[in-house]
Amino acid sequence: MMKLSHKLLIGALSSILLSGAAIAGDADFTLVNRTGYDLREVYISPSHKNAWGKDRMGDNLLENGKRRLFKFSDKSSCKQDLKVVFDDDASEVVWEEVDLCELETITLKYNRKTGEVSAQGE
Repeated sequence: MMKLSHKLLIGALSSILLSGAAIAGDADFTLVNRTGYDLREVYISPSHKNAWGKDRMGDNLLENGKRRLFKFSDKSSCKQDLKVVFDDDASEVVWEEVDLCELETITLKYNRKTGEVSAQGE
């Protein structure tokens, strides 16, 4: 009897962990550009890494005031850093530790005069 309940407990815990991993992998999000400038490049990287990977915009621009859906499924890390490169002067800005598993929409804001960045999530 003891072995059976131990196996059931392990099975139940495995199911909970696996269902949590499936939820964590669902990190698609809509990025809303309210920075005041068009975005030429967008990079996404796990917050604990120092490598940005490839530009997610390709040959497209994300104009100020516009939005774009990003398909993203990193099951190993929900907390991601976002880096954008502006089209007008190629300057870069980073938003750190954005929880993509919790947010469906991220609105990026930037004050170029003060260098202040902010993000509003939904």
